[in-house]
Amino acid sequence: MQDFETMVPEVRAFLGALAANNSRDWFLAHKADYEAALKAPAEALLAVVAEELAAMTEAPVETKLFRINRDIRFSKDKTPYHTHLHMLWRPRDSEGPAWMFGIARDYVKAGWGQMAFPNAALDAWRDLMGGAAGAAAAATIAATGLSPSAPDLKRVPAPWPQDHPRADHLRRKGLMLWADVADARPGTLMEVFARAEPARRALAGLA
Repeated sequence: MQDFETMVPEVRAFLGALAANNSRDWFLAHKADYEAALKAPAEALLAVVAEELAAMTEAPVETKLFRINRDIRFSKDKTPYHTHLHMLWRPRDSEGPAWMFGIARDYVKAGWGQMAFPNAALDAWRDLMGGAAGAAAAATIAATGLSPSAPDLKRVPAPWPQDHPRADHLRRKGLMLWADVADARPGTLMEVFARAEPARRALAGLA
């Protein structure tokens, strides 16, 4: 049985060492540590939480563990590895909003949403938030108590006025709702995901 209570400090210890030695040679020499401290517990956590999300939503859920390797082809930063561990759960056969969890040296966060809406969903989001039904949707989002990601745009897009009552939402190109968490236990993550559930249901028609 995986001990998720120790996952955060163990992951952070590896990531701290990786940050100080971010090279292919060092990583290959410590790949077994990566497999034991990051990959194996992450895959176990993904599987456990997927079952709980499927029960909560009454729909199948698929999982993703993000690669530790960075894509450095077009980056000035040529360090080869990420110094965070990110994973997600998403309704099967969907490219829409997802539940997410991340561990880094300076944060441990869980949340739900989509960082960038595709064009059709973005148009639907703006129509929702710009119209009369937007007040209820915004209230539902606020009632989760989760912290929304910052708006992406400096100005409210046309045709809505700059002083629109939901200007912050109209300036978004995606929406993530986050909470800082203390550990990686499935119950801790599911508490956050359950708080996001009313917003997920309210925004289900955007896609």
